[in-house]
Amino acid sequence: MTACRHLANYLKSKNINELSEQTPKQVFYVWNYLEWGGAQVYFLGIASRIKDRTKVKFIFPKETNRQFINFCDNLGIEYEFLEIVGDFQPAPTLKRKLERHLNKFQSEISMLKFLRKYDFTDSILHIELAPWQSVLSLSRLCLRTKVFMTMHNALPAVSKWRNWLWKLKFALVTRFDNFHIFASNQDAKNSLKPFVSKEFFEKIKVTYTNVNPDEVDEALQSQFNREELLEKFGLPKEKFYVFCLGQFIDRKGRWTFLEAAKKISEAAPDVCFVWISNSILTAEESAKIESYGLGDRFFLIKSETVGNDHLDLMKFLRLADVFTLPSFVEGLPISLLEAMSLGIPSISTNVYAIPEAVKDGETGILIEAGDSEALAEAINALKNDENLRKKLGQNGKDRVLTNFNEKKVAEIAFQGYEKSFEQNK
Repeated sequence: MTACRHLANYLKSKNINELSEQTPKQVFYVWNYLEWGGAQVYFLGIASRIKDRTKVKFIFPKETNRQFINFCDNLGIEYEFLEIVGDFQPAPTLKRKLERHLNKFQSEISMLKFLRKYDFTDSILHIELAPWQSVLSLSRLCLRTKVFMTMHNALPAVSKWRNWLWKLKFALVTRFDNFHIFASNQDAKNSLKPFVSKEFFEKIKVTYTNVNPDEVDEALQSQFNREELLEKFGLPKEKFYVFCLGQFIDRKGRWTFLEAAKKISEAAPDVCFVWISNSILTAEESAKIESYGLGDRFFLIKSETVGNDHLDLMKFLRLADVFTLPSFVEGLPISLLEAMSLGIPSISTNVYAIPEAVKDGETGILIEAGDSEALAEAINALKNDENLRKKLGQNGKDRVLTNFNEKKVAEIAFQGYEKSFEQNK
């Protein structure tokens, strides 16, 4: 009997060791909001690199922009739709805050019910839920499977009461061995230090927001007829183009961008400004744009009209002589990295993780958020100095392709998925 017990224990030990080295049989990427951007491109990058090693599936709201769905189709990534969309719009009034809290509860309950149909045995759930907002939902999911989330932005400074509450929520969810965090930049990781244990903090891997080097290379080597592309999108020829790419919202610095455009246009009518976005404007927003009096010197182009493939967007960006992203709040924006990877001299703000990519005067230009005068001066400096444009463009490209590479990031993420099985030892 003793020998049998020893043999059983040995076999059990062997099975556990084998399990600890296993590859997840499937990775699910889940979010419940409509606006898509850097977080989804980040998911696309990882999923496209690991789908030959394991099954991947996206789960997102059915009203999601068709352009993103086309991206999934082109990459051969399976997806399913959630019925209820999370409400993440601003809540300036008490009524709106109550409505948003009710929606949050309903959308997360709906999502949890939807996920019940899946067998998560030996699988990974990489989800866009935050511990300080959704601790109960994350806890329930951790009882079923291995859960990962990615911190894209650093945690903001909050009141003492909220700070204490967030610490409690982090303490609750990080007690689960099945809960794991990636950070898409070092700034985001560092912001977690006061909220998690030293042991947990050291396990957080930085999976940088990144670019696909193969796609960058293809975009740069593809046939590029500037005049034809300008004509296709109704853009005037023989202009110096300043581009921005992202949601047309306050935190992206939209009005700073337009204020700078107005300052420059008064003295330099040969400069044209383009913002590429998937945002839907209200009547008030459209009226405010008109109030700047830019006319045909500003174009707001819907990203879905650029093309069905992300490569189409990369090719379109090549029209830019300068790229700028004057954000107030940001993690490490994919649009900025993509522009830099194409060799476009770039201007952004000295906030959060942006300085991890943009070294002022070396790989780009940094200004303070909200400073339209500084933005206008930086654009003019680049417009009037071709050598500076070439220098910053090349240095920025080299930095991004070396440090923010999709291949490296996907490998770090996949190793993190595999390592999570070691808890079974």
